[in-house]
Amino acid sequence: MSRTDPPAPSPRPAPRSPPAAAPAPPGERVFAGIAIAPGIGIGPVFGAAEPAVTVTRQKIVAADIAAEGARLEEAVARSRRQLLKLRARLDALPEEGSRELAPLIEAYLRMLDGSRLLRGARARIATTLIRAESAVAEEAEAICAIILAMEDPDRAAQERRAAEVREIAARILRNLTRQPFQNFAGLPEGAVLVAEALRPADAALLDPGRLAGVATEEGGAEGHTAIMLRALGVPAVLGVAGLAAAARPGQVVLVDGGAGQVVLDPSPPRLAAARRAASAYARENQRLARLRRLPAVTTDGAVVMLQANLEIPAELPLVTASGAHGIGLLRSEFLFMNREGLPDEDAQTAVYRSIIEAIAPDPVTIRVLDWGGEKEIDALAAAGVVAEAREINPALGLRGIRLLLRAPALFETQLAAILRAAVAGPTSVLLPMITHLSELHQARAIYERVARRLRRRGERIPERLPPLGVMIETPGAALAADALALEADFLAIGTNDLSMYTLAVDRGAAELAGLYDPLHPAVLRLVQFATEAGLRMRKPVSVCGEMGANPAFTALLLGLGLRRFSINAPAVPRVKQAVRAASIEGAVRLARRVMDESDPARIRAHLAAAQGGSGPG
Repeated sequence: MSRTDPPAPSPRPAPRSPPAAAPAPPGERVFAGIAIAPGIGIGPVFGAAEPAVTVTRQKIVAADIAAEGARLEEAVARSRRQLLKLRARLDALPEEGSRELAPLIEAYLRMLDGSRLLRGARARIATTLIRAESAVAEEAEAICAIILAMEDPDRAAQERRAAEVREIAARILRNLTRQPFQNFAGLPEGAVLVAEALRPADAALLDPGRLAGVATEEGGAEGHTAIMLRALGVPAVLGVAGLAAAARPGQVVLVDGGAGQVVLDPSPPRLAAARRAASAYARENQRLARLRRLPAVTTDGAVVMLQANLEIPAELPLVTASGAHGIGLLRSEFLFMNREGLPDEDAQTAVYRSIIEAIAPDPVTIRVLDWGGEKEIDALAAAGVVAEAREINPALGLRGIRLLLRAPALFETQLAAILRAAVAGPTSVLLPMITHLSELHQARAIYERVARRLRRRGERIPERLPPLGVMIETPGAALAADALALEADFLAIGTNDLSMYTLAVDRGAAELAGLYDPLHPAVLRLVQFATEAGLRMRKPVSVCGEMGANPAFTALLLGLGLRRFSINAPAVPRVKQAVRAASIEGAVRLARRVMDESDPARIRAHLAAAQGGSGPG
């Protein structure tokens, strides 16, 4: 029984369809799933099953409404006590796991306190005369259907929100029906946990020091359970169809969390190969772990700032473990999602302050709300900030700074919260979807007005206002970068949207995936133009997005003049490794060769040659 426990995070796997399994020798069975947490675990199967909760729609009479409402309140109270008990046990978890689960438990507790789910369930009991179990189940599915029907290119975020609703509903249902939860009390040391599903709260009950690996039939790469398992460093594969039914307690199982593969009764040759791979993986992670405290400096002494992007607070453990020098892009949309009302100034201040304090003394850049017509948010519609009618072309409609300037109260509340929180550590403010210089002028005027109002109110804010920067996400912004750099305090190039708008390709459209190419010469020339414009004005310029997270592109971006990267946290060690292997002199020569090309295939060939033959992904 063995397990390789990675001391440093590897790049997060992208969601993908399970690969086709290779032919297996007689006696072993190979299952394909989604790679979640890298590492190789070998041990006996421990099956964690829990009885399914079956909800049959049952009618009641009007006289039973009060009794059913009381049953619901008692189940909610039991659920709250369970979550409070779990929260009290967080100190016993590894630091990364504790910091991962705490925000999620808080979210669950909020859903047990006057949420739309409970209000809707109570209303269903009273108006449709059904039992509490049916009311909770039906209201949860109705909410999830609304969330998943939204036109949102970030499908993973939608699925996370729906999973949160289903998770708290399932907890209430188990307490209503008095069905037991999964029990890990008998989990032996060195075992591999095999289950149909694993909730994030269940993952918190696992001891990563005793566990060889995790494999489940359900789950995806971007869910809270996946984030939790990565934070705990447990080799894991999720979405393994048919595994739970095929596995027998005590059966030897191999979990390859990097390849997304699970093997029951592995053959001796496969076991030997897995152990060799585990040793190589451990050595590689030891090298990456040593990089955590080393500076990101090229061979000829150029200092590069590597920062992390943050989607939700739950990812903070990944940031701290990666060795990133702060947060270069905090996406604030999570504060406005999955709620009926807009967060007020105090609520936003508390969240921003907690993140800034956790990262200090390293800096945090907060991007103000970047919401557009391609997404929906109940709170914005309910507050009258956006119309319920859909735009004909959402990507070209009311999004980013355009929306905020149309809703100054929303904008001012967020700016006030950021300014109040900024006393906790170095902070910057980033404006999304800037296309006109006038938008920056209007935004800065509002920013300074909010600061004056806070000072009159007696609030403590930084004496010198945090820098105000702009995202370069469209060809128009890139070509006007010289003018924007005159007025902005810094620039951040969003390569994902810049590629999409430049090439007129929806990056979420699978059938057009071959046309979405950040190495297209037009995209590279816009990145080069924007970078040089910022540098001429002596303004900091960073690159955000997947292009910066790919170590195959690092030398090229350095050669174009970039010295600041804001990338997903697990990519930081490998990009740092690429930085430390590069020289600015060589990177500049590479960039010149690349910028003379007009064919992306030739560009890839240059990058592959610079890496010694390994092509960029």
